[in-house]
Amino acid sequence: MTSTPVARPDEVRRYNRTSLLRRLHLAGPSTRASLATELGLNRSTIKTLVDGLARAGVVAERVPRPGRQAGRPSLLVLPQPEAAVVLAVDVRVEHVALAMVGLGGQILGRDSWNLRGRTREPEEVVTRLVESTEPLATDLGVRPVACGVSVPGVVRRADGHVHEAPNLRWSGVALGRRLTSALAVPVVVGNDAELAALAEYLRGTATGTPDVVFVSADIGVGGGVIAQGASLRGGAGYVGEIGHMAVRPNGRPCYCGTTGCWETEVGEAAFCRALGLPENSPRGAVVAELHALASEPAVARRRLAELADWLTLGLVNIVNLFGGELVVLGDLFTELPAPVLDDIDRAVRERSLVSRALGGVRVRTSALGPDVKLLGAAEAAFETVLDMV
Repeated sequence: MTSTPVARPDEVRRYNRTSLLRRLHLAGPSTRASLATELGLNRSTIKTLVDGLARAGVVAERVPRPGRQAGRPSLLVLPQPEAAVVLAVDVRVEHVALAMVGLGGQILGRDSWNLRGRTREPEEVVTRLVESTEPLATDLGVRPVACGVSVPGVVRRADGHVHEAPNLRWSGVALGRRLTSALAVPVVVGNDAELAALAEYLRGTATGTPDVVFVSADIGVGGGVIAQGASLRGGAGYVGEIGHMAVRPNGRPCYCGTTGCWETEVGEAAFCRALGLPENSPRGAVVAELHALASEPAVARRRLAELADWLTLGLVNIVNLFGGELVVLGDLFTELPAPVLDDIDRAVRERSLVSRALGGVRVRTSALGPDVKLLGAAEAAFETVLDMV
C-alpha cells in the first residue's frame, strides 16, 4: 500500500505566496477581502502573506477610496513595480525593442533601434542589447532579475537556441546561451508569435479564453497557440510556424527556401501587391493606404479581396487543426479595414467545421498593439521570477 505525499507547510506557504503575487501581477490591485475570495484562502492567511510581502517591499497597502460599503474597508493591496523587474526584448526583422518591465506589467523604460545590413548579424544584436541595457537600468535605478526575448523564428525553448529565423537570415544561433553569459541573469527565448499569444491570453483580447490562436503579419507570418490555458510548444518548442504552411502549389518563392507558403500570400509583400505599392514599400506607406480605405468599404473589399481570401483559407485550416475558440490577429492584420475584418470573421465561422461545432469561432484584433511581443517576452521571464520574489 502506498501513501499519498503530503505537502509540507513551507511548500503550502510558498505556493500561496506565488499564487497571490501572480494574481496581483496579472490583474492589478485588489483588496484583501477580494484576494481571499478569489484564491480560496481565509483572511488570516491573506493577512500573513500580505504582511510578509509588504515588509519585503514587494507590495504596498492603502485604504481604498470611500465607497458605499458599510463597516471598516478592506485594505487595497498594490504590487510595487520596482520590486521585481525583467528585461524584455523584441527582435524583429527591421528593428529591436527592449524594455524594463516591472511587477504588475508596467513598462518602466524602453529603447529601440533599427536593423540594417550588418547590424542584423546575431553578434551585433547581442552586443547592442548588452550595451543598451546597462544605461537604461542605471537611469531607472533598477536591475533586471531575468530576461525574455522574442524572435521571429524556430526557437528551442529549453535553451533559447534559434534553429532558424529565415527573415533575419539567422541559422543555428545560440542566443539564449550568449545572452545568459552576457547579462548574467536567466534568459528565456521564444518564438515571437508564441509569446504574443501568451501576452494576449494573460493581458489582452484573449484574457479568460483558454483556447486561442494568435496570428500576426510582419514581413513574415507567425502563429502562437494557447491550448487549455497553456502555450502549445511541441516536444522541442517547434510549434507555430503557420506562415510556412504550403497553401499554393507552384506559388511564389518564400524566404524559407520553399514555394507557396501562406506568408507569401498574406505577408507584408502581399499587402503591397494588393494596394498597388512596390513590394519594398515602407510599413508606414502600407498602413497609410489601408487607413485611406477605411471610409470606402466597397473599394476596400475589392482591392483586398484576394488577400482576404488567402487569409480566410489559412485561418479556417488553423481553426480546424487547433480548435481555438478565438483567433487574435496582430501586427499588420490589425490595420485591415473593419468591413474586411468583418467579412473574414464571418467566413471563418461559416467555413470551419470546428467553428460550427463550437457554435462559432471569433476573429478579433490584438488589444496590445505594437507592444504585444515585448509584453509576451516579459511574461515569459516572469514565469521564472514570481516564485523567487
